[in-house]
Amino acid sequence: MQFRDLGAQYRALKEEIDGAVLDVMSSGQYIGGSPVRELEEQLAGYVGAKHCITCANGTDALQLALMAWGVGPGDAVFVPDFTFFSSGEVVSAVGATPVFVDVDERSFNISPARLEEAVRTIGVEGQLVPRAVVAVDLFGLPADYPAIREVCDSHQLLLLEDGAQGFGGSIGGKMACSFGDISTTSFFPAKPLGCYGDGGAVFTDDDGWAELVRSYAVHGKGSMKYDNVRVGMNSRLDSMQAAVLLVKLRAFADHEVEDVNRVAAWYDEALAGTGLVLPERYEGFTSSWAQYTVQLSEEVDRAALQAGLKDRGVPTMVYYPKPMHRQQAFSGACSCPDGCPVTDRLCETVLSLPMGPYVTQNDVAMIAASLGEALTE
Repeated sequence: MQFRDLGAQYRALKEEIDGAVLDVMSSGQYIGGSPVRELEEQLAGYVGAKHCITCANGTDALQLALMAWGVGPGDAVFVPDFTFFSSGEVVSAVGATPVFVDVDERSFNISPARLEEAVRTIGVEGQLVPRAVVAVDLFGLPADYPAIREVCDSHQLLLLEDGAQGFGGSIGGKMACSFGDISTTSFFPAKPLGCYGDGGAVFTDDDGWAELVRSYAVHGKGSMKYDNVRVGMNSRLDSMQAAVLLVKLRAFADHEVEDVNRVAAWYDEALAGTGLVLPERYEGFTSSWAQYTVQLSEEVDRAALQAGLKDRGVPTMVYYPKPMHRQQAFSGACSCPDGCPVTDRLCETVLSLPMGPYVTQNDVAMIAASLGEALTE
């Protein structure tokens, strides 16, 4: 059993994917070209954003957004403490200071109440200028954007949606990657919509920011690539990955999001009564289920449980074992003014189970049975 079975997806889409890749190879145009333009148009339409700019990976997408806003030294950017490293890494990369904020214990996403507290604390301290919030759609569930937007508006903060794991999710029919002033996603292979390498995208309705992002992504180009008007980076999505994503996007929109939500419902039913804390559901919110993550009781030896499941052929992962504010890379270069006790607890108790639109009901039944056995050993 695979943790996320990309092979099953390839087998289902093989004919279309092989044809798309061969078309690119035959064209001789491997950077840019019609597949990239078509993909950007389709992604923008799916999300409901005016502009989509593809780039080399999801981390670059976040950094490009901060560069377009001119975020830099002396600025505070508020980031959830329970997330992947890149959400805070990009803040330090542009010279700003990440301020880590605790999360909601059931959604795993940044807590609007703790965000409000952190913004006020940084404002009172007066050492940094609050500039932006990075809200992460962790494990596929959109963050609480109505509440986060209220905090941002009341403090004149820019909102950057990190939709690397949330692409395909929604709130009240409004799609993930459309909630930020700028939103981003990742096409890393294991993401809800993944390519066969690295890839990312930036979404915005603002014409000026879109123009800046396109410029920064290609060496700060002006009217053409040899007219360099600012210092940028080399961050382009290649044609091969765009061609693969065009095929995958059709399947994703047509049935994969619906399929993965069906798998989550099977898990809910199979794991009811096990004593595990199951992923939360919120009225009007749809997750794209990048991960199905449960919480163990603090008495459970997680490493031993993982070993027991591995012996039974069930792979598991821990996302994430260390809070952001405890990462050595941020030592002395971040702020965590109120502590993050929820994150500290989650890092000790979360466990992610095999997930994806190609997981079967029999797979879920086997995983649940194995988990029950391993928990009683």
